[in-house]
Amino acid sequence: INMVATEVNSDVKVILNPPFIHLTTLKALIGDSDKVYLGAQNCNENESGAFTGEVSTAMLKSIEVDYVIIGHSERREYFEESDELLAQKVKKVLDQGLTPIFCCGEKLESREAGEQEKIVKDQIKAALFNLTDEEIRKVVIAYEPVWAIGTGKTATADQAQEMHAYIRKELSTQFSEATGQSLPILYGGSVKPGNAQEIFSKPDVDGGLIGGASLKSRDFVDIIKASS
Repeated sequence: INMVATEVNSDVKVILNPPFIHLTTLKALIGDSDKVYLGAQNCNENESGAFTGEVSTAMLKSIEVDYVIIGHSERREYFEESDELLAQKVKKVLDQGLTPIFCCGEKLESREAGEQEKIVKDQIKAALFNLTDEEIRKVVIAYEPVWAIGTGKTATADQAQEMHAYIRKELSTQFSEATGQSLPILYGGSVKPGNAQEIFSKPDVDGGLIGGASLKSRDFVDIIKASS
């Protein structure tokens, strides 16, 4: 956090999404920073009730979380979270006045079959197209090609731009051109200091959803600086 404060001189927004047990500690470290914000990695889809071990959006709001990641590829695959479930989570996050970071992306077999656009459209349609224009403007979208997460493989800057432009077009068609153009779309998939600047230079790539590289403070700060 100190490195971000001292080295990042632009208006780049940094969101830290630690495991649940570290949220309150990190919030204390962030304080009232106008550069760094707090996010959770997931939430439960229910407003309240007897769901032992789960964390609700009301709980997250009570400790001043600002963002919640919804539909990360690992949640989809390992916990079998469906599009319908993710739609519920998005709505609950919005209802609490928090910002969902909605993840979408295709697996390798879908990319190789040329079905990546259909897969991504189905994901955003199921989870986001039921929102109002006012609600969708409060959403952040993260495109994460599953085949490029933790594999060392990275979509080329042109591949990222192509998909981001497609997502923006679909949102503009469903809602409005102004809304589609205003929504931030992040890229997630083995972003490193060496490729960050090229990826972030694309017109429809508004930032990154950084995984493993965020665990190395020097690499993470260098990626942040590349996005400015």
